[in-house]
Amino acid sequence: MYETIMGPISAPAALQKAVILHQTPDLDLAQTLDCGQAFRWESQPDGSYTGVAFGRICHISQNGDTFRFDLPCEADFTGVWRDYFDLGRDYGALKRRFSADPVLAQAVAYAPGIRLLRQEPWEALCSFIISQNNHVPRIKGIIQRLCACFGEPLAPGFYAFPTPQAIAALSPGQLAPLRAGFRARYLIDAAQKVASGLVQLESLRSLPLDQARAQLMQITGVGPKVADCTLLYGCGRLECVPVDVWIGRALHGLFPDGLPDCVGPYAGIAQQYLFHYMRTCMGKQPSNAQAST
Repeated sequence: MYETIMGPISAPAALQKAVILHQTPDLDLAQTLDCGQAFRWESQPDGSYTGVAFGRICHISQNGDTFRFDLPCEADFTGVWRDYFDLGRDYGALKRRFSADPVLAQAVAYAPGIRLLRQEPWEALCSFIISQNNHVPRIKGIIQRLCACFGEPLAPGFYAFPTPQAIAALSPGQLAPLRAGFRARYLIDAAQKVASGLVQLESLRSLPLDQARAQLMQITGVGPKVADCTLLYGCGRLECVPVDVWIGRALHGLFPDGLPDCVGPYAGIAQQYLFHYMRTCMGKQPSNAQAST
């Protein structure tokens, strides 16, 4: 249930409409937006967050289980953000299901406000190409420069994610200002294969999983890990479990026979609780910890 209001807001001037969402449990902005699954959200001094997805700007703040979405128009909430934050899914039921396993119960209790974001496939693909052997502040910086240099302006200081066609026309030298290193070549190859239709991102939502992975792995620099990240975060393939160093350690030391049966068809969501728990609680990492790839 939500209401729409107008009035002064502590958000970018382009955001003229506020949607207030009441009684929304099982969502914590910091846990969800800072757990290594998305890289275009910036925390503000008051604890709110500002970000861009699907070419739309959003400023969101939280007071308990009440959330305020400051938006350019009300239609953005139902058209973009309700699905983006997976608000139609009962995460309470999922957490009870996962908690049948004692290790997953600890991971869920550690960050019970995590939700899996439903991102745009092309942006997810590029984001996890950039995340390889990288840390979160640098990933965010590269993506911010990519959007500022080649994305469509949305409002002062805000840009859409650049299209595959825009990146496909570039050379590695033209991407040098991003300071992306070897990843620049991978981004261009990804863009060219998506723009040409060799890789059809929308089809990945329904293809058999091995075929979907194989299609993505035609892209230079995309291995099983980046492919599974793209499928999970960008295509809603909840059966995917991207195996990075943290999930690899969990599988080796805690789940040598694979994730427990209680995860069912939601292994990718269970993985997100486990990844965040391993990286920030058990890993004792420094502040600029590695992202999920």
